Amino acid sequence: MDEIDVPPFFICPISLEIMKDPVTVSTGITYDRESIEKWLFSGKKNTTCPVTKQVIADCELTPNHTLRRLIQSWCMLNASHGIERIPTPKPPISKAQITKLLNDAKSPQQQIKCLRRLQSIASENATNKRCMESSGVVEFLASILSNYDSTTGEESLDNEFESIRPTDEALSILYNLQLSEAALKNLMRKNGDFIVSLTRVMQRGSYESRAYAVLLLKSMLEIADPMQLIRLRPELFVELIQVLRDQISQQASKATLQLLVSICPWGSNKIKAAEAGAVPVLIDLLLDSSERRACEMILTVLDAVCGCAEGRSELLRHGAGLAIVSKKILRVSQVASERAVRILLSISKFCATSNVLQEMLQLGVVAKLCLVLQVDCGFKTKERAREVLTLHARVWKNSSCIPSNLLSSYPA
Repeated sequence: MDEIDVPPFFICPISLEIMKDPVTVSTGITYDRESIEKWLFSGKKNTTCPVTKQVIADCELTPNHTLRRLIQSWCMLNASHGIERIPTPKPPISKAQITKLLNDAKSPQQQIKCLRRLQSIASENATNKRCMESSGVVEFLASILSNYDSTTGEESLDNEFESIRPTDEALSILYNLQLSEAALKNLMRKNGDFIVSLTRVMQRGSYESRAYAVLLLKSMLEIADPMQLIRLRPELFVELIQVLRDQISQQASKATLQLLVSICPWGSNKIKAAEAGAVPVLIDLLLDSSERRACEMILTVLDAVCGCAEGRSELLRHGAGLAIVSKKILRVSQVASERAVRILLSISKFCATSNVLQEMLQLGVVAKLCLVLQVDCGFKTKERAREVLTLHARVWKNSSCIPSNLLSSYPA
């Protein structure tokens, strides 16, 4: 493209590129739709105008048709310089169109057509997503999930619908809508019924449905209040652990671990997780994992679950439990080391039978704790390692299993 001066008011203040679909916000500044939608609705959901820094009270985006026509005309006039013509953007969907679409979805076939159309509408832009959220789409999709039959599953609609399962589509749309906090809280408000619906889908749904259910649950439980977290049912923990066991996808496994990190500390959730079989699954994952963040999350969940007798018992029952926890100390990160030493402290305090103490000695756990005292790995981690060694100094201190270079650091 030849060097050419572009009128500055054609340039989006965010992307610094020529605007394709200029829209004006309540502060009077015009941006390209895609850029301002990302700013307002994605990630941190900013509420200030990037140029004026004023609060955008109303997120309604008004198309600037006059400016768009000027840009299109300018592009046509400068086509010889390599400037491509900007097509007229498709107008956002209206509430009336969404309402009609939902009202027409009576039969299963019409419902599938409606879901396909909703998926297409949501993929166009963030404005459509916000319009869908305020037009009853969330409630419509939630009702599809609530009507899911857990005893027989649901039949796919074949032929022209190519084996589409309504729950797959509904969950996919719900997740991709990137629901606002208000919409997520509204779903949580239904006395836990929606979480029960998601649990039911996770029990009998396809891999895709189960993955979307976990991702949606993560978004919901991030804004849940403590009482809602405490009241989570044991069946949910069983299904979350099963997702980890089945390794549905890397994204689903990561979301499940993040979920367990956030919910296990509340109430009796650590017991529910232990009884759901979390510990052996987490240990097996830890044996296969070398990625830093994954190891940190697995150890964090293990640390929480080992806060109950059931969790500690399961850790000791697993042949590789103590060994892999000890192995991760000083090999992953300071966070991982701290969590691993906390786990060993729990075992030392509450499960210190002679067999367990001998196993810790023979597996090199005691030697590793001595090494922790010699290296730079954080004050709290060192203090906990020192506490473990002091607790059982009578059994361990003069053992030949501890190398002489490490024995010198054994606490007096």
